[in-house]
Amino acid sequence: MFAGSVLTAGVLSTRVLTTIVLSTIGLAGCVGAPETRNPPVTNIPLAPTNPVPPIEAGRYPLHTNISATTFWVGEIFDASADDGSQELSTYDANWIRNYGGCDGVLVDGECRTERRTAENGYFPTSMTPRQNPFYLDLPYDDINNRKGFTLRDTVIPWAGEAPYAEHSGDPEFSFMKNRWVQLFRGKLVCFGQVQDAGPARYSDHRYVFGTDDRRPKNKKWDGAGLDVSPAINSCLNFSELDETERVHWRFVDDIDVPDGPWKVIVTTSGVQ
Repeated sequence: MFAGSVLTAGVLSTRVLTTIVLSTIGLAGCVGAPETRNPPVTNIPLAPTNPVPPIEAGRYPLHTNISATTFWVGEIFDASADDGSQELSTYDANWIRNYGGCDGVLVDGECRTERRTAENGYFPTSMTPRQNPFYLDLPYDDINNRKGFTLRDTVIPWAGEAPYAEHSGDPEFSFMKNRWVQLFRGKLVCFGQVQDAGPARYSDHRYVFGTDDRRPKNKKWDGAGLDVSPAINSCLNFSELDETERVHWRFVDDIDVPDGPWKVIVTTSGVQ
């Protein structure tokens, strides 16, 4: 979900985690190439058989106990609101078409969510996605929000790296779209790609990129700091299909994303 002024031409508790061990993670991959499809992943367990070890700090800081809601491509939760439709995203004006349709089930013409299972890698049951069904949003829009665009070169940690540095000032190139995020809930660990901005806020850089585990500025939906797709909802075993749950999350570089259902299809398309 997204909102914000469009740029003019040329401008645009679970318990706190312990055992922090600093490490350096490699550079990010490029955006803008066609989607890539890897061999199907089968028999993905819902939960690991052994407890997840203490989470070590990497290149990017961990955000703990953040409320997450669920959204999905094709959802229309408020037709009267600027950010009330998931038929488009802030990065893709034709998201539902490019994704392949409703990321759920159609009931009387309405796109609704559904519970996913590990048996088919948490993929939708009624359609074949063309993009990664493990997607999410974060409250920083670096394309259509004027403040987000203006600040992105200074607040986004990878802004000075290739391929982002060469697109400084380019309103057609997002520094956020397709970036990988690691998510934790209890002993469960899943990964997803940023494909939209929200919820409710669109330039909350101190939360999204901050190092002090700051709370989101958003006060709606239990102070939600991200929306996750139905695939991530089920991968993390949320108790409800469309309610808030607490998660931990952090950015990761693409070379540090392990194989799993989230890599069957990797979205690499740019702003559209």
